[in-house]
Amino acid sequence: MTITRRSALAFALLASSGLPALAADKVGVGILRFVSSGGLYLAVERGYFKAENIDIDLKFFEAAQPIAVAVASGDVQFGLTGISGGSLNLAAKGAMKIIAGQGGEKKGVVGNTLVASNEAHAKGIASFEKVGGASVAITQVGSTFHYQLGQIATAKGFPLASVQMKPMQSLPNMIAAVKTNQVDAAILPPHIAGPMAQRGEVKIIGPLSDIADYQYGALFAATKLVNDNRDLAQRFVRAYVKGLKDYNAAFMRKDAQGNRATDEAAMKAGAEIGKYVFASDAPDVAAKKVIASAVFCDPDGKLDTANIEQQVAWYKAEKLVDAGLDAKAILDTRFTQ
Repeated sequence: MTITRRSALAFALLASSGLPALAADKVGVGILRFVSSGGLYLAVERGYFKAENIDIDLKFFEAAQPIAVAVASGDVQFGLTGISGGSLNLAAKGAMKIIAGQGGEKKGVVGNTLVASNEAHAKGIASFEKVGGASVAITQVGSTFHYQLGQIATAKGFPLASVQMKPMQSLPNMIAAVKTNQVDAAILPPHIAGPMAQRGEVKIIGPLSDIADYQYGALFAATKLVNDNRDLAQRFVRAYVKGLKDYNAAFMRKDAQGNRATDEAAMKAGAEIGKYVFASDAPDVAAKKVIASAVFCDPDGKLDTANIEQQVAWYKAEKLVDAGLDAKAILDTRFTQ
């Protein structure tokens, strides 16, 4: 970091005053070990939070809903995870706000992927249309996986009620269920679906970005923090967005052949994110996995408010959220303007 004359003078004055430096704000963040959280991981690794005088304490979870509960209860101040029926209900009660974006489905960028178990695929479940009547693992009723099954049903013209949804409560349980043929199919993040298919554990049916654009992830913040310590929330988002910009600069570029770039900048960012997502792999191996499975994240952290309103309407129609929920009331877009 370049130290200007003004900042050097400020440091000198602080030192000569004998006053202690301001303690960093300790902030708990609920998060999943997903590549879609890469912007935040880069912000941690590259010192963007430290530059904002924020000390990050990452709390890892296995599903989206427990993160929302942790934010609402005050166990963590921020949560970076999927927008689900449960999180929307907690936000509607005033416990938290959605203040920035995370991952999303965007045509042309491979994101969440529908996979079939080997036995189901052999029996003909090899396309989106065949999901009607199949058994599909999800984390919980009202999860992002539930919503995406609804998108598939709408796009392919079969009733969602025909899908036998099997709530598994966590992503590891979903993985185990489809891998061992306990269910016919599952929707999995690309960093999990791709390697499983390569190992012959599942068959890929297709990316959900072929079905519809969809903002499935967001940054949640406790309402009390947003109201009482807006400065901290603004500094947090500012650091996070710097990480998102680096994420996009590293992974959303293509080479002359139209393939995703795997140059030094991409490998460096991939290795930094891989420390969290593929912790048991060597840095170069983890980096390549991250590059291959990097999903779309808005570089400015902006929220697709129209799409979130569409999600709220769907959850209302499915009676998974309160009928009086106002999408605009749970969003605070001021931090990413």
